[in-house]
Amino acid sequence: MMTLFIGYKNCSTCKDVKKFLDEKNIEYKFQDVKEDKPEYEQIKSLYEKSKLDIKKFFNTSGKIYRDLNLKDRLSDMDEEEKLNLLASDGMLLKRPIIENGNDVIIGRKNIKEYFEK
Repeated sequence: MMTLFIGYKNCSTCKDVKKFLDEKNIEYKFQDVKEDKPEYEQIKSLYEKSKLDIKKFFNTSGKIYRDLNLKDRLSDMDEEEKLNLLASDGMLLKRPIIENGNDVIIGRKNIKEYFEK
């Protein structure tokens, strides 16, 4: 089973995690959110496997998040609307995300802790 690493090639945090995975000799397939945008079904699957609040999937420091004023708007949206929004632009997704079988891990610190086990 191949580990999936979802990120953005120009993101410094993603580059750091890539270096970490390479040093640990962990094989993975890289999916760039800009060039190979995760579609609705993939995002829904990641969300359901993760058992996290869907808000954890939003890149809250991103320009699009701020431009769309999502900080104030997300609470008025249902789960379906949030999933559709995440699927509309890969840059809205928090990254990096690792999918390893049934495990979904978001964020550099969590990913490093996961693979240090």
